[in-house]
Amino acid sequence: MTALTADAATTAARLRDGMASGVLSFPLTSFTGGRGDEGGKGGAGALDLPAFRDYLAMQIETGPGAIFPACGTGEFFSLDEDEYREVITAAVREADGRLPVVAGIGYGWAQAARFARIAEEAGADAALVLPHYLVKGPQSGLVEQIRQIAARTRLPLIAYQRDQVAFTMDGLRELVTIPGVIGLKDGHSDLDRLQRLKLAAPEDFLFFNGAATAEVQARPYAGIGITAYSSAVHAFAPEIANAFFTAQRDGDDATVERLLRDFYVPLVELRDRVPGYAVSLVKAAARLRGRPVGPVRAPLADPGPDDLADLEALLTTGLDLVGATR
Repeated sequence: MTALTADAATTAARLRDGMASGVLSFPLTSFTGGRGDEGGKGGAGALDLPAFRDYLAMQIETGPGAIFPACGTGEFFSLDEDEYREVITAAVREADGRLPVVAGIGYGWAQAARFARIAEEAGADAALVLPHYLVKGPQSGLVEQIRQIAARTRLPLIAYQRDQVAFTMDGLRELVTIPGVIGLKDGHSDLDRLQRLKLAAPEDFLFFNGAATAEVQARPYAGIGITAYSSAVHAFAPEIANAFFTAQRDGDDATVERLLRDFYVPLVELRDRVPGYAVSLVKAAARLRGRPVGPVRAPLADPGPDDLADLEALLTTGLDLVGATR
């Protein structure tokens, strides 16, 4: 890996320490009530910044290893640039240096670089490069996408491979030579390929499990030496997420299996009923617990009554398993 600047090296070290101490938190973005399909800056679905700050403060107090605002769970794709600036600025202020803030950026490299500049001005510590929009590209193009962004920001970058983005060993060897690139989030769960990538990367390059409902894949990832993971469950039930993290870290297989069997696997089955539930269910569960997050924005849709009832029952089960209350 290309030698990092002092700031990038410090950020990478803080993230490595955070990954060892807690889950990676991907907070929801709070919108005002209503159907959530109007968007914009007025009426239903507007950004609710005071509510977001209240929600984020609650999340930070539960001890995640880092926070990743305005990423997939935070509905990055539905934010305009002004809203994005407000979200990242609020996250930096709430974190107040206590843990790293990694901002989501995305689309093509030109637009991703604009978001990176906003995140940099807002005081973020690093950026997660979300998969680009729609088109597929060869390895040379995937690497060049990151290279173009890195040339336009001082923020350390974490690449995110998912959907149409999948690096080969040769691609990764090029990726790690780009100044400022410090890690890779994996959402493919192809452990054979991922192990090869990890072996091809420098020892200090950061990897973490970014599979949907990552806890279900936590043990297989740990088997190839990748113990860090993002947790959507932390966005609505940090008690469950933290209990699972502790059990996984400490080798408490009985607790891990009980939580997987009775909470996480049923959650995945519920999540898979409707496209977009990977975010919509998370936000609905947060609302069930009184968190001020509001509805989702289109093209996502909030769960219907039957799915919401199933989610409420499952949430109660999960909290009971770890001795927490609604």
